[in-house]
Amino acid sequence: FRESLEAALFIGIVAAATRHLTGRARWLSAGVGLGVLGAIVLALMAQHISAWFDGVGQDVVNIAILSIALAMLLWHCIWVTTHTREMVRDARQLGASVQQGDRRPWALLVAVALSVLREGAETVLFVSGALTGSAAHSPAAVLGSCAVGLSAGALSGVLIYAGLSRIPTRHLFSATNVLIALLAGSIASQLARSLTQAGFIDVWTGTLWDSSDALADDSALGTTLHALVGYDAQPSGVQLAFYLTVLTFIFVATRWQARKAAAR
Repeated sequence: FRESLEAALFIGIVAAATRHLTGRARWLSAGVGLGVLGAIVLALMAQHISAWFDGVGQDVVNIAILSIALAMLLWHCIWVTTHTREMVRDARQLGASVQQGDRRPWALLVAVALSVLREGAETVLFVSGALTGSAAHSPAAVLGSCAVGLSAGALSGVLIYAGLSRIPTRHLFSATNVLIALLAGSIASQLARSLTQAGFIDVWTGTLWDSSDALADDSALGTTLHALVGYDAQPSGVQLAFYLTVLTFIFVATRWQARKAAAR
């Protein structure tokens, strides 16, 4: 549920932000399909990948995926904030141009595929471990639980999309941009954790606080907050630094771009 919720929230937000884009369903579906396929391939290759780069291959792959996803979210936040009026005005024209083949929103497909790939690989590995581990459970129980978790996560994404779709178009980009900025901060925090685990960062790695007693990571609310805003009950200093740096960068860059556009 946790992994499918994170992917579903991301897809729901992106779907709402591009709801007037003709052919959007095709791009989203292709992104999900490629992400699922990539997750399965990545999971099947997990043992080989782990041996790369002196045993930290899996961490390196995670770092690459998170870095690309973060770069795309940063671009989205900064560009959308400074082009809101144009996007509202041209949303339908953009959809028509995509349908006619004049523009192809590859970023939409890639961002969704990376989100599904990142979360899907963890899901496949977790389910495989439950099926083959020393304390393996029956296949029917594991697959049944997996179906329930995936369905619940997908339903959450649908509800997020339904809620965002009720926001008037003139306000939609601002609302989704805030959510995507928080998702960018969450991914930055996960990137910091992966860099630390791989040994690329060895400063500020100590735990700043532990709020597990008040709100555990694996609780229903903790899982939702982790997916939506990057909540971590035991964050390290470098995780917090990455999170705040990304949010600050988005804030400063969007203000600078807005002033630059107003001066034209």
